[in-house]
Amino acid sequence: MSLKPSNTILPASLLDTDLYKLTMQQAVLQHFADVQATYHFTHRDKNVYFTRECFEHFKLSVTHFGELRLTDAEKEWLKAACPYFTSEYLQYLSEYQFKPDQVHVEFVSRPDDDKWGRLEIDAIGPWAETILWEVPLMACLSEIYFRTVDTDWNYDGQEENAYHKGETLLKAGCVFSEFGTRRRRSFHTHDLVMHGLVRASKDYPDQGRLTGTSNVHLARLHNVAPVGTIAHEWYMAIGALEGYAHANDIALRLWEAVYPDQLHIALTDTFSTEAFYKDFVRNPDIARKWTGLRQDSGDPFVYAPRAKQIYEQLGIDYREKTIVFSDALNVEKVLKLKKQCDAVGFKASFGIGTSFSNDFKSLSSGGAKVSKALNMVIKLASANGKPCVKISDELTKNTGDPETVQLVKTIFGL
Repeated sequence: MSLKPSNTILPASLLDTDLYKLTMQQAVLQHFADVQATYHFTHRDKNVYFTRECFEHFKLSVTHFGELRLTDAEKEWLKAACPYFTSEYLQYLSEYQFKPDQVHVEFVSRPDDDKWGRLEIDAIGPWAETILWEVPLMACLSEIYFRTVDTDWNYDGQEENAYHKGETLLKAGCVFSEFGTRRRRSFHTHDLVMHGLVRASKDYPDQGRLTGTSNVHLARLHNVAPVGTIAHEWYMAIGALEGYAHANDIALRLWEAVYPDQLHIALTDTFSTEAFYKDFVRNPDIARKWTGLRQDSGDPFVYAPRAKQIYEQLGIDYREKTIVFSDALNVEKVLKLKKQCDAVGFKASFGIGTSFSNDFKSLSSGGAKVSKALNMVIKLASANGKPCVKISDELTKNTGDPETVQLVKTIFGL
């Protein structure tokens, strides 16, 4: 994030976001250019509040997002680094401008203290435009929170910590990428982490692999690949717009129409992975063509054995497929999952987020206590006025309109 003279914190670039927001934006422009969308913010920690000062800083920052523009140099870099982006899309992105009036922010004060409260944040407008708000809004809010509310921390050791995590993963033969934009402590933290990881990858070039970062701007700065494919919102919107019974199949086929030969890692848990497999086994051509699957909720240790069963049922050599794990990973969990996937026979890759970009200890505890990241999300709430929901593989943790959640569970027998 850049700190402007007015103390306004903004993304460092229009590309200071996750790659899958851009890949999905191109797909939305091709298939759903006229769809209207709403996004809604949820802060899951009910006992953690924001200050009115934090709210005012955040609200001010949002008004300046329209100043961000894609530069000519960034456009040329994208053209080379991401050949799946069409010239038409790159031109659209070069003309893209955030519209701050699409974002509505309110402070809901605590009954006992009006200096503290919760935030209500919604982004409303064309899906093709509002799709880019989610990631930088959360990154911006997190940085402001840790500058104005929780200041009991410093940057000491951040690059070295990232280096040692990378070193451990690389020595264990892990293939991994950095996924930490949304809940990072700050842009400076994120940059330090990338410095540490890239340095480790250069020191251990033949053991494991750092595949890149989901953050497009930092990929450019650190000369690594931008990585990412699809997020839940693609499936959520298609379920709402096209019907839920075969939403997964429709989502994959529409994606293939935009990306026929690349970006074929399927996210499986939007309506539960078992619901995904119902479409997957009906269409073995997709199962053969797509590179692999992404696990993002539920018990990760049941995922590979179950995926093996599905591929074997279809007569597909699962040893040629990749599972990307991306749910609340840390080094210890990655090492255990790597060991399991080696035993089962899958290629495994790991997208590691908050444990890279927001791993801090509080100063007042002498480093004994964790300085916790904000546990927040911004999710697609509706498409053309129809509620969008996410079931996930944590069946008790549903997102969206309760009636629609129950409808989807009934459709899939959950």
